[in-house]
Amino acid sequence: MNLDLKKVSCIILAAGKGVRMKSDLPKVLHTLNGKPLIGYVLDIVLSLNLKKVAVVVGYQGEKVVDLLKGKDVEVVWQKEQLGTGHAVMQAEPIFHDFDGELLVLCGDVPLLQTETVIELLKTHQQKKAKATVLTAVLEDPKGYGRIVRNKNEVFESIVEDKEATPEEKKIREINTGEMCFSAPALFFALKKVKRDNLQKEYYITDVLGILKKRGEKVEALRVQNPWETKGVNSTSELLQMEEYRANTKLKSGVEHKA
Repeated sequence: MNLDLKKVSCIILAAGKGVRMKSDLPKVLHTLNGKPLIGYVLDIVLSLNLKKVAVVVGYQGEKVVDLLKGKDVEVVWQKEQLGTGHAVMQAEPIFHDFDGELLVLCGDVPLLQTETVIELLKTHQQKKAKATVLTAVLEDPKGYGRIVRNKNEVFESIVEDKEATPEEKKIREINTGEMCFSAPALFFALKKVKRDNLQKEYYITDVLGILKKRGEKVEALRVQNPWETKGVNSTSELLQMEEYRANTKLKSGVEHKA
């Protein structure tokens, strides 16, 4: 199948502080091998020549904006950090008349591979889905949203770690945070997302459940190498990632599963 990348746009989430990084820098500006984390994600996205790219900035956003100067991206401000769903909502004015596919990527996943992003897009288009989430299986899934599937292994919903039941916490397949949506479906569903959770935040993950309940097609694509979608939440994780990157030649790949 030929991908029409001119019908694809992207939102990169880069507003977070990264409390556990113990630094005043925005999380995405911490460096891996001397390069800002968001730089790796930008390289992928800009190499694809998508229709439009927006970067959502927030905490010390001016520093991120400085890094983006000269790059073909639009900046969106998230003044209050009210969750991932809220971050994406801030970009709606840019995409209000866009009816193609919208990638939503985290700005702190430096090991993500271009081939995996393309595979995510292909799966989304081939399956004619309204939403497709990239998942990974972890030895220790603590802290991550769990992927709930039915007895036929079909995606049902994402349950955030803090909201999960003891049974759901046993699930090792997690949401990586990398997703693809039909843009109109995404912004329609975001308007229905509520803050009635323990964090009092708007979760973008709720969009998938909302679309599923409406009878829309939602897919989950499992990445073979969990390191590829690993975000950076602490300085120790950053050191682990540097060590891994130095000792491993990354192979991209996904497992096809509904």
